[in-house]
Amino acid sequence: MDLIDGLKAFVATAQTGSFTEAAERLGISNRLTSKYVAELEARIGARLLQRTTRKVGLTPTGKGLLARAPALLEELDDMLGAVSEETKGLSGLLRIAAPVTFGEIYIKDLLSRFVAQHPEITVDLHLDDTHTDLATEGFDLAFRIGTPQISSLKVRKLGVITSQVVASPEYLEKHGRPQTPQELNHHLCIIDTNRRDSRWFFNDGQKEIIINPIRRFMVNSARVARDWAIDGNGIVLCPDFVMAQDIAAGRLVPILENFDKQVHTFNVIYLEGHILPRKVRALIDFARADAVQINPPEQ
Repeated sequence: MDLIDGLKAFVATAQTGSFTEAAERLGISNRLTSKYVAELEARIGARLLQRTTRKVGLTPTGKGLLARAPALLEELDDMLGAVSEETKGLSGLLRIAAPVTFGEIYIKDLLSRFVAQHPEITVDLHLDDTHTDLATEGFDLAFRIGTPQISSLKVRKLGVITSQVVASPEYLEKHGRPQTPQELNHHLCIIDTNRRDSRWFFNDGQKEIIINPIRRFMVNSARVARDWAIDGNGIVLCPDFVMAQDIAAGRLVPILENFDKQVHTFNVIYLEGHILPRKVRALIDFARADAVQINPPEQ
């Protein structure tokens, strides 16, 4: 058995919790994956995985190896990639996590543009609004809105996302157009629960005003919140990238425009201390340059 094959089989099995899923990721048979792991355990002289009929778990020794093996494999991949750089472009699998709506509207196209330049790259994009654990779930990087407060993660800012308060023309005709944030207390509002803070913040350049909007509808989807607003169900605070076409078409109307838009950073995150493979570094650099597709450069 090749030691590298054994480590790859172990890492894939540990991250997926399944010999079958690990085999699919590696492009080899289930039986061969299990064999590689067993031979690695024999070479080390310790059991790395706890096998049951339903799942595969880590032993304490396995946890210790999993904490180090991915970085070693990444460093080896980077070294071999650098040696063959003149004759071979970027290749291999990139596992990426992103929020659902942001991923569907923007990240999928960013990755299409990236792979068009690097056709030997394979992308595995996982869309989830929860903050996935990059280490245990085997992701190379994640795109996130807002800055995670986790010391083990490295954060690179890509740009900013703006949000504003809007409503449909029909809603405003029926209920009136609020002129101040305080008037929102007399309106029906739609809340995107993916936002960490359900309060709405307004700033007129002199002071900040915080509103706890009246909740008529709540949903963990900016797209659904936008659709409810278009249907006249209430006022919504929504990211511009979700509703720009609806504003342009007149389906939604910005209100309280004398107040600053709410701003959040969007970032790429990856594990602190890991040596980044060339393909990961290349994607980060590409994303930083490509960010103008969603936001113009800051003035």
